[in-house]
Amino acid sequence: MEIFTYMEKYDYEQLVICQDKNSGLKAIIAIHDTTLGPALGGTRMWTYKSEEDAIEDALRLAKGMTYKNAAAGLNLGGGKTVIIGDPRKDKNPEMFRAFGRYIQGLNGRYITAEDVGTTVDDMDLIHLETDYVAGLSGSSGNPSPVTAYGIYKGIKAAAKEAYGDDSIEGKTVAVQGVGNVAFALCEHLHKEGAKLIVTDINQAAVNRAVEAFGATAVGPDDIYDVECDIYAPCALGATINDDTIPRIKAKVIAGSANNQLKSSVHGDILFEKGIVYAPDYVINSGGVINVADELTGYDQSRALKKVETIYDSLAKVFEISRRDNIPTYVAADRMAEERIQSVRNSRNQFLLNEHHILSRKR
Repeated sequence: MEIFTYMEKYDYEQLVICQDKNSGLKAIIAIHDTTLGPALGGTRMWTYKSEEDAIEDALRLAKGMTYKNAAAGLNLGGGKTVIIGDPRKDKNPEMFRAFGRYIQGLNGRYITAEDVGTTVDDMDLIHLETDYVAGLSGSSGNPSPVTAYGIYKGIKAAAKEAYGDDSIEGKTVAVQGVGNVAFALCEHLHKEGAKLIVTDINQAAVNRAVEAFGATAVGPDDIYDVECDIYAPCALGATINDDTIPRIKAKVIAGSANNQLKSSVHGDILFEKGIVYAPDYVINSGGVINVADELTGYDQSRALKKVETIYDSLAKVFEISRRDNIPTYVAADRMAEERIQSVRNSRNQFLLNEHHILSRKR
């Protein structure tokens, strides 16, 4: 991998390699774009096959956060950290404190939060060394219910685009995966009167949804074949692919999973078939919106009000899709890029010490 060639191609700002021999810390911080504000993105801990894989993942995820934060209307750029290691056995307090000092050294250019393989406790350890961390204990708490609320609002926006009405009452929603976020989503859908069909590789999760919502359970591979109005992928990515698209009968695809399209080609196919697809990084941005609210002193009602704007963001995506006759995943990128470019065109004055978003008191 030619790092500078890759960074130049996608216009990355910075790549920071961090190591601490004592604790075993091996971390990569990628900062993609800070046009809108400091880069916000979580810290992922994973057993990567190689250092190159870790660097590539950090870069890819950082770029994704730029688009997610821009599309969510946040005044934040995109960044991400990956720590190489097994989160079940390689963690220690010194590791996260050392990492916190590296973040502090970036002087507010990058703000982190939890991600796959890290926890609130880990963020609290980072916070011992820096204020540039969100998702702390005693603050916004478990992001799953807030993320689910945003998915619910996004499904309603997609339903309006497909059916002319955003009511979910009487609609059949096929939910793939019923983990923490999806279970909370099912609560909202059930309350409005939707009929639920659920699946999960965890039978206990399926049983819980059946008992709580009167949902119909099907096998993991059968979820693509059911008669439904809305398909909500809330488990693994890449479930929208050559094999599944011909089987899905829904007019709407909207769920919480990341990277739902196996490739951009599949977004094109959905567009050609007239299926309304809610781009994943727009509809599932409730978690990052919730975390971002901590940066100015967490207020739950304010955070939820901001999460509700996911409905409006998706409505704009659908409008751009119609206006420019492009698939919704392209329209979402265009919406994010237009917002970044608009701010970039306005930020031409030199400031020695720029104001940054972090203003909470500790």
